[in-house]
Amino acid sequence: MLLVADVGNTNTKIGVYDGPRLLASWRIISRREQTADEYGLFMKALLGTRDIPASRIQAVAIANVVPPVQQTLEWMCENYFGVTPFTVEGARQTAIVLNVDYPQEVGADRIVTAVAAVAIYRPPVIVVDLGTATKFNCVNTAGEFIGGAIAPGIRTSADALLSRAARLFNVELVRPKETIGRNTATNIQSGFVYGFVALVDGMVERLRAEMGVSPTVVATGGLAPLIRDTARTIQHVNGELALEGLRLVYERSR
Repeated sequence: MLLVADVGNTNTKIGVYDGPRLLASWRIISRREQTADEYGLFMKALLGTRDIPASRIQAVAIANVVPPVQQTLEWMCENYFGVTPFTVEGARQTAIVLNVDYPQEVGADRIVTAVAAVAIYRPPVIVVDLGTATKFNCVNTAGEFIGGAIAPGIRTSADALLSRAARLFNVELVRPKETIGRNTATNIQSGFVYGFVALVDGMVERLRAEMGVSPTVVATGGLAPLIRDTARTIQHVNGELALEGLRLVYERSR
């Protein structure tokens, strides 16, 4: 079995594959201060909830955008699973051509979602990844990653605003019934939810125009469900895109 971990700044997505079949997946909070032992015990506990013995994990693949935890994760894999993990690195991976100025700068998270989108939906494709940052990942008709755009994430922007505006307060990020808010809470919800819908739709339209084609548009990431029925440019929502891409990159590396 293959254990995959997509380590982000806010959340870490974990999955277990038996061949091409995803047996289980979890989304947990990313904690930079955790030790290798804490990671290992927690991973084993997660596997236990699905009756998957740690001894059945034959390989581990990691896509990590938080460099300070990389060594901790490697120690965890070696001490608790007896394997050296495979780590996705932009300049060294061969699963997708990075047709950009500096391939070494492309994040592992962008690579794995692009690889999965090409395999599942076929190029050309745009992946809108809604997490700590809002990332637009573009793949041309030749199946090459050609870059895109990075904007603040919905929650990241909300936290920044509330930290600077003394009279505003934290609210649940849900979609209000109307765009015109009638109180402070719905004003904030409308601004962030519908404001980011406008950001996504506007950016996708501009990217499509520059690509000169009509790519399939796929949303992923923890905040994708928030806008799935509102953003008119989103055609598919796939919460497991990063895990599937990580599996594919690992398999192709072999």
